[in-house]
Amino acid sequence: MNVAVRNPPGKGADQEPQSSSGAPPPPPPPRKLQKRSSDREFREVLSVGLAIVRRSLITVALFSFAVNTLILAVPLYLFQISDRVLTSRSMDTLVMLTIVVIIALVMHVLVDIVRRIILMRTAVEVESKLGPAVLSAAAKASQNGSAAQFQVLGDLQQLRAFITGPVLLTMLDAPVAPLYLLAVFLVHPYLGFIVGATGLVLLGIAIINQRATAGPFSVSTTYGMRATLQADAMARNAGVLNAMGMVPEAVQIWGRETRESLKSQVLAQDRNILLAGLSKLIRLMTQIGLLGVGAWLSIKGDLTGGMMIASSIVASRALAPIEGTIEGWRNFVSARGAYTRIRGLLQSSQLNFERLRLPRPHGLLTVERVLYVPPPNKQVILNGVSFQLNPGESMAIVGASGTGKSTLGRMLVGSIFPTAGSIRLDMMDLRNWDPRQFGESVGYLPQDVQLFPATIKANIGRMREDASDEAVFAAAELADIHEMVSNFTHGYETPITVDGSPLSGGQKQRIGLARAFFGDPKLVVLDEPNSNLDFNGELALGRALLRAKKKGITVVAITQRPALLRSVDKIMVLNNGTVQAMGKRDDILPMISGKGNKAGDKAGDAGPVLDRLEG
Repeated sequence: MNVAVRNPPGKGADQEPQSSSGAPPPPPPPRKLQKRSSDREFREVLSVGLAIVRRSLITVALFSFAVNTLILAVPLYLFQISDRVLTSRSMDTLVMLTIVVIIALVMHVLVDIVRRIILMRTAVEVESKLGPAVLSAAAKASQNGSAAQFQVLGDLQQLRAFITGPVLLTMLDAPVAPLYLLAVFLVHPYLGFIVGATGLVLLGIAIINQRATAGPFSVSTTYGMRATLQADAMARNAGVLNAMGMVPEAVQIWGRETRESLKSQVLAQDRNILLAGLSKLIRLMTQIGLLGVGAWLSIKGDLTGGMMIASSIVASRALAPIEGTIEGWRNFVSARGAYTRIRGLLQSSQLNFERLRLPRPHGLLTVERVLYVPPPNKQVILNGVSFQLNPGESMAIVGASGTGKSTLGRMLVGSIFPTAGSIRLDMMDLRNWDPRQFGESVGYLPQDVQLFPATIKANIGRMREDASDEAVFAAAELADIHEMVSNFTHGYETPITVDGSPLSGGQKQRIGLARAFFGDPKLVVLDEPNSNLDFNGELALGRALLRAKKKGITVVAITQRPALLRSVDKIMVLNNGTVQAMGKRDDILPMISGKGNKAGDKAGDAGPVLDRLEG
């Protein structure tokens, strides 16, 4: 007789049978699992990404100092030609100065290339490290049905564009401005005071620009994201929109959000352009002022012509980073907002919390006094729902539309959590299960079945690279779809497109059923599993439920069609979010057929609710 031996807690391994001789079987070879962003490094990915950026920016700042220092060779070259070469007419001096300045310019270009390459590599590394974590956190945060968090992927691309763009390099050049200012002061204090005062004025304009554009840019981003979500909704429902003539209304909704976004963006851009133009005017007037004052000092004999020209060039290099920062301020604001949203998503994600990896569950499902009031409204969806299913038991949840059946189903698989009460799998609250382990132990078939653009085999195997052919076939056999898949030309290797072709609605639902049973889960929740099935499909579904019972899988099936009720052990009737009747199948079925019995008398007025179920 085989004896089940449980591994120590925390290993998360399946039970391993011993041989009849009593000697333990040899351990199975280790299976390589794909490294996932939901592992332990998820909690450190933001700090690691910041460390990468910080280290690279320090390196690029040092290179920027070298780049801006080497470019000083140009004004020095002009100064030496004007004041020495032209007066001495020495060809040797001209040749040597030319060679030196060419070497300096070559080094300037090489160092500039290196710092740009560093920023490019940094942007790619940051996106490659943050991308999987952001997508995982967005998927976790969007499990209530909203796709808004997936917009953060666009923020990640925006952050990468800012790191590789010219604005960041201009901002990194700004700290070198004091060096240029010192060079101008060395030429003459009057010129230094002019450049210093201009720099302070430009900094003031930059602060005003930040305060004047931050609000409108934020509003523009918010409305822009809402417009993108509307466009995504139109893409998903294009068939419905065209079939029922709803395209103009959908476009009007999208246009309203886009109009508000563009209105705020135009306001912010107008202010930014105005202040950038003002800063450019001040810088150009400063150039004229420097040349005028330099000429006056030259007439007095305090300055040479070469020093005047060199100081003008150096002054323009000192003020250019400040002016460039003002012009590119929108990019900086957008990048800062993108980083804030990325940080908020990662830090608030439930994946940040490390969970103890428990032993593999048996399938004991306990629901205690569940109350659900979704924010922001105060409408009660579920109120005081309680029941318990032992391992291997199956229960059908029936009731009229809008009674909270699907909400309860999503709650049983951890997609949403109750406002009050608790849902436990093997006595452990769902909140305290490791998300990855819980997902491997649970199967779920939603109302709207969506398959990935991959093969049938990959979809059944939950897109896992380590999914074995045996496990895929076992799931297909349990769901009774092997014969259906065999009729396709390429069998399990049949590719599925984005729109689900070449599968029909019923075929997609049956493949989704096999996916729910993949990996030998201990709890399976089926939401309207027979809504698109024909007669043969319903028979196959009934056989799948019987096989699941033999394997000890706890099954909860939400249905509006009583044909499935003969394959379950218990039936629960929901009405307006409360349990109106619950009991064994043979006790509740007479109520559905209208015959009534003692259980029906105890259920009160459950009959009118059940009469609305499809016959």
